[in-house]
Amino acid sequence: MGFKAGIVGLPNVGKSTLFNALTQASTAAVANYPFCTIDPNKAAVPVPDKRLGQLAEIYNSEKIVPTQLEFMDIAGLVKGASQGEGLGNQFLSHIGETDAILHVVRCFEDPDVVHVEGKIDPISDIEVINMELAIKDLEIVTSWLNKTSGPARSGNKDAKAITAVSEKLQKALSVGKWVSTVSIDAEEMPFVRAMNLLTIKPVLYIANVSENDAHKGNAYVEKVRAFAKSQGSDVVMISAKIESELAALSPAEQKEFLASLGLEETALNQMVHAGYKLLKLISFFAAGPKEVRAWTVREGSTAPEAAGQIHTDFREKFIRMEVVSADDLIKLRSMNTCKEKGVFRTEGREYIVRDGDVVHIKI
Repeated sequence: MGFKAGIVGLPNVGKSTLFNALTQASTAAVANYPFCTIDPNKAAVPVPDKRLGQLAEIYNSEKIVPTQLEFMDIAGLVKGASQGEGLGNQFLSHIGETDAILHVVRCFEDPDVVHVEGKIDPISDIEVINMELAIKDLEIVTSWLNKTSGPARSGNKDAKAITAVSEKLQKALSVGKWVSTVSIDAEEMPFVRAMNLLTIKPVLYIANVSENDAHKGNAYVEKVRAFAKSQGSDVVMISAKIESELAALSPAEQKEFLASLGLEETALNQMVHAGYKLLKLISFFAAGPKEVRAWTVREGSTAPEAAGQIHTDFREKFIRMEVVSADDLIKLRSMNTCKEKGVFRTEGREYIVRDGDVVHIKI
């Protein structure tokens, strides 16, 4: 389990350039005109985690298997997308397949790269996309309401519940509010999830800047940060152009290049860290001589739930989990030493798995 993130934004904000850099593959067409991308480009990308290599050294493992995340490069949306403008309905349906939205915002000036609105205004750009998603959700909610209002009047219990929550969502969406801002009860949530709405998805804003602004940012980025804060979202500042150059370098060359720019990590690392935080994900490890493998679960997952990520049968047949933290194991260099120091534990079905746990599951 990783997560699937849809990269969205207006045309010509750098989405496909960023996608190519992140996947280190030129699979997405890049051009200076709107709707260069039509079908969504997809790529599964290994999640970088230095702990994997460190654990592999301890076990002398033959293979390292990172967890993966999937990026989907969705075509540029424009004003009127919810009514089909610029093939918008097709593009919006692709967003429904994702777990999170990475909203790329243009925070650079370049007279050679046209802007679909003819001006550089990141907040206006964000509001265009956000409104189109809200309008599309309004259409979806209204459709559900039309289907359930009749049965609700006839006394159908589920139809009544769906109608009630649909009316609440319709009221918010009709004034441009996102579903994520609406108070939804636990009893209502299953019905809301069934609607597969767009504006309930968590959003990470990607401020795409020029090479010159990659270290300190600019006034455009500060506006995006202020807007994101008001929405309870985060911002990652990236120069897609720099990331494209980095993608062609070896790891050692990448490190040297980043240092020369005053940067510590690549855009991929930044986005993975922010994406994990966004979706409340953690990684745990299974380690041995054959391989070291990373697995991903949501925060708060129990030991049997985590075991089920490795194999579905493990959840039902779970007996116990032997656990040591990767940090302790990397520091002490052997499982026997971890046992001697008292940092090795045996946990039962109620144990909540933590980020960095190295586990051995008994079934």
